[in-house]
Amino acid sequence: MKLYSLSVLYKRDSKVHLLMGGYDLQSFGYFQRGSVKEFMVFTSQIIVERCREGSRSTVKEQEYMCHCYIRTDGLGGVLIADHEYPQRVAFTLLNKVLDDFTQKVPTHLWPDGNQSTIHYTELDGYLAKYQNPREADSMMKIQSELDETKIILHKSIEAVLERGEKLDDLVAKSEDLSVQSKTFYKTAKKQNQCCVIL
Repeated sequence: MKLYSLSVLYKRDSKVHLLMGGYDLQSFGYFQRGSVKEFMVFTSQIIVERCREGSRSTVKEQEYMCHCYIRTDGLGGVLIADHEYPQRVAFTLLNKVLDDFTQKVPTHLWPDGNQSTIHYTELDGYLAKYQNPREADSMMKIQSELDETKIILHKSIEAVLERGEKLDDLVAKSEDLSVQSKTFYKTAKKQNQCCVIL
């Protein structure tokens, strides 16, 4: 999963201009980076120009996904990532960036602003932080921790079986299981055996 570009743009009367952009172009060749950056700026402007205010959209361009969010006040954000990057995390990032931008850059600077007149340096930090969505996004972090716990539980059951203990023996010795539960286990096991392919 990789993020390449994070841009903040302003749209007024179908005219769009870039206010600020952050880029991670390390995966491209040194001599390609200038052209790739120009392409990303151009693509971001086209997408914001063609999308409605107050909308979220994702556009696929070759192997890249361009996630776009344009607020009703004309401020828009575009995140360019690879196709594996989770869409929900992308839009969470765009929300955070646009809210942060609104707090730090006065609205009267937006209509005529550009990268030389607007002082907002947080985009590179957001790009670096969100490169790994599992670390940056709390829901994905919780999900990955649950997945790790599940793996540990599977390993524990396998470890018990490796020591020579069998689940059948444990069920037979158990005082916690009722006779009905033990019968159900035996019946289920017999029915599943008939379906085993040799």
